[in-house]
Amino acid sequence: MTEPSTIEVPAESAKERLDQFLSTQLDGVSRSRVQLLLDQGDVLVNGKQQKASYKLRGGEKIEISGEPRPAPLKATPEAIPLDVIFEDKDLAVVNKPAGMMVHAGSGQNESARSQGTLVNALLHRFNALSATGGELRPGIVHRLDKETSGLIVVAKNDRTHLALAEMFSSRSMKKTYIALVHGAVEKDSGTITAAVGRDPLRRTRMTTRPIENGRAAISHYEVVQRISSRFGKFTLVRVRIETGRTHQIRVHMASINHPVVGDSLYGAAGQLTDLVAAQGSRRKEGPERLKLGRNFLHAAELEFTHPATKELLALKAPLPEELTTFLSKVEDGQLPAAPDGKSITKKAAPATPQKPAAWALPTTRVRKSK
Repeated sequence: MTEPSTIEVPAESAKERLDQFLSTQLDGVSRSRVQLLLDQGDVLVNGKQQKASYKLRGGEKIEISGEPRPAPLKATPEAIPLDVIFEDKDLAVVNKPAGMMVHAGSGQNESARSQGTLVNALLHRFNALSATGGELRPGIVHRLDKETSGLIVVAKNDRTHLALAEMFSSRSMKKTYIALVHGAVEKDSGTITAAVGRDPLRRTRMTTRPIENGRAAISHYEVVQRISSRFGKFTLVRVRIETGRTHQIRVHMASINHPVVGDSLYGAAGQLTDLVAAQGSRRKEGPERLKLGRNFLHAAELEFTHPATKELLALKAPLPEELTTFLSKVEDGQLPAAPDGKSITKKAAPATPQKPAAWALPTTRVRKSK
C-alpha cells in the first residue's frame, strides 16, 4: 500500500462494517491495522472520514493513502517478581497483583509507559512465549483490569495459545471472581444477562445501555456474606462469568445498583465513611474513613482442561492481603441485629470475621477429565 488506492464497494457488501470490509480487501492487513489507518485519517469514504463501525451502503468509493504505522514499541524483559501458581512446558497460570497492567497499550509511544507490565515480567521469567498476540502481548490469551488481581493464564507456544483462545470463545474456561459490592444484594444468587459496549459519551467506561455493537455478556453471582456495618451495607459475592467483556463484572454489578467497592469509575465512593460517627460524633478528628486504593475484585479461580495433557486443572488464589485487611476493617464495624432483625445504629463490639472459602490457602487440584 505504498501508492494511494481506490476501492469501490460492491452492492453485496451493503450493511458490512467499514473496518471488516477493508480487512478483506487489503492483502495482509489485519483489522487492527485497518483501525490504525482510520485513526490516521488515511481512509476516506466518498471524500469523508468515517468510523470503523460505519455501515456501508454499497457503491461508495473508498480512498486509501499511506500505510498503518503501529507504535514502535516492543515489550522488553524486566526482573519483576511473579507469583506463579502453575507452570509446565505449554502454559503458566500467574496470580497478578492489582496495580499491574497486563500489557502496554498499542498507542503508548513512551517506553516508560510500556514498563512494569505483566508481559515485561513474563519475558524475564520464561524463555519462550506464544507470538500469536503480537510483539506487545506475547503469551497473553486474556486480560485482567489493572486494578483487578488474580489468576491469568499465559501460553508458551502458539498451539497452546490457539487452544486456550478457543476455550474462552466456547465458554469452556470457568472463571470465578470474588467481589465486595455496595449495598445489600436482594437475591442470594442470580444471573445478569446484559450486553456490554463502549460508552459513547465516556470512552473509558463500558455500559449496558442499548447501543450499537454491544456484545452479549453473562455473569452469575452468589452471595457469600452480607455485612451491615458502621460504613454502610455491603455484600461479598462470588461471580462466575461465561463471557469476558471489558469491565464485565464491574459494569454488570453497577447496572443493578451494586458497584464494586473502590470502583469510582462506575459510581462507587472513593472512600468509606463511618456513618454512625458522622451522624453523632463531635470528635475533632472526625469520623473514621477507609480507603482501599483499588477495586475489590479478585480473579480467585480458574478451571479448564489442559490443552496438551487433557487433565482438568482447578486453580485457586486467595484474596490478597490488602483485600483481607480491608474486609476485616469493614467487618469490625458490623452492627448487631435488633430483635426485629434490622440493624441498630449503635456501635457494636468488633465482630469475629467470618472468612469465606475464598480466603483459603491457594490450592492446585489436578485430575483426569472424564
